[in-house]
Amino acid sequence: MSHDACPGALPIWLVDDDPDVRESLSQWLEISELAVRTFARGQAALEALQAGDACGVLVSDVKMPGLDGLALLRALQALDDPPPVILITGHGDVPMAVEAMQAGAWDFVEKPFAPERLEECVRRGLERRRLALENRRLREALREGSLATRLLGQAPGMVRLRQQLANLATTRANVLVQGETGSGKEVVARCLHEAGAASGPFVALNCGAIASELIESELFGHEKGAFTGASARRIGILEHASGGTLFLDEVESLPLAAQVKLLRALQEGEITRLGSNALLHVDLRVVAATKEDLLALAAEGRFREDLYYRLAIAELGIPPLRERREDIPLLFQHFCRQAAEVHQRPPREPDGELLGALGRHPWPGNLRELRNMATRFILGLELPWHARGAPEEGSLAAQLAAFETALLRESLGRHGGNIQAVLEELELPRRTLNQKMQKHGLRREAFLAGAGDPPAS
Repeated sequence: MSHDACPGALPIWLVDDDPDVRESLSQWLEISELAVRTFARGQAALEALQAGDACGVLVSDVKMPGLDGLALLRALQALDDPPPVILITGHGDVPMAVEAMQAGAWDFVEKPFAPERLEECVRRGLERRRLALENRRLREALREGSLATRLLGQAPGMVRLRQQLANLATTRANVLVQGETGSGKEVVARCLHEAGAASGPFVALNCGAIASELIESELFGHEKGAFTGASARRIGILEHASGGTLFLDEVESLPLAAQVKLLRALQEGEITRLGSNALLHVDLRVVAATKEDLLALAAEGRFREDLYYRLAIAELGIPPLRERREDIPLLFQHFCRQAAEVHQRPPREPDGELLGALGRHPWPGNLRELRNMATRFILGLELPWHARGAPEEGSLAAQLAAFETALLRESLGRHGGNIQAVLEELELPRRTLNQKMQKHGLRREAFLAGAGDPPAS
């Protein structure tokens, strides 16, 4: 594989079983300041693309053992976003060239050819690829709306969560959100509501905070005199949330009798206030949240299995903080900025010792606990015992990875995403920095000067 001639640019992929051809073409393109990656087999290039590796333009010889150029071209068309493909064909092989263009090739080059001819084709293909990726990025940004500013973090679990949210936001499907205490389940529910097209309100109910004898009145409402103490008509939250989103937190706490009535209401789209016989139509999306395994509770007879399937048309899982430790420095600094604004205190920057201790803590309270720690830090209060000098946890490799991620984040943030400045400060080769950023899920765009605060959880 060739060294990148222009790191950061989309590389040109050269696929040819002849090592001399690979060497000569890659040298020419690199002299032209184009990044190059070479493959001896078509199957290897296909697998790399299927794995999501970045490719600007793919240049392939047609006649190769194994997966030849035409077969590779056809296989690439099945990908969601294939790169432009330039095929190198034999001299005068017009039928093959026509077949290649019909199969979706961007262009073809006949042997023998001047290197300038290939460079011209590659540059035109690169421009097309750049425009296609930019249009895709803009479409995704429009679809995600405020998700990137509400759900902070570049850990793989958080990236996947934002993608799932963007996909579900414009639907009306009920969603079950699973996550530990303090992980941000209501934030996820609000993101689903705000990024969607619902015109009605967002209505939240913590099922575990309502006495069991009052829960049905909360859900369905009641008429005056329906029971002792019902001195006036009350609109229930299902009726109030009609046209919008109902968020049921700690849904596992619902009494079984209320579960039966809720299931019927969701199936029929109708409710009846307590003390009334009149049917009221409701149209709402339910986002339920739990920290329990509802199917396990159903097996124990503590939750209705049919209600679970009605609520869990789609399921979203929020990773606990201990499973995305690489996000902790950025989250802590974000919460520090918020606390400084709320309490009108000057901002403070955590030192490496504190960040290291934060990265080792198990965080049973997740984001809520981290926010509390940031507020204490900004107010100058003594931090709990585990904030400093916390015992080492996890393997040496895990601790080193967390520390390396924190250093890279700090440097990228300090220099506003200026890669050259980061290279000089950390004394790293460019290729090494690229590999480490990819390893830790760090994107330069998230740190660009003027890009605003990173997305918040």
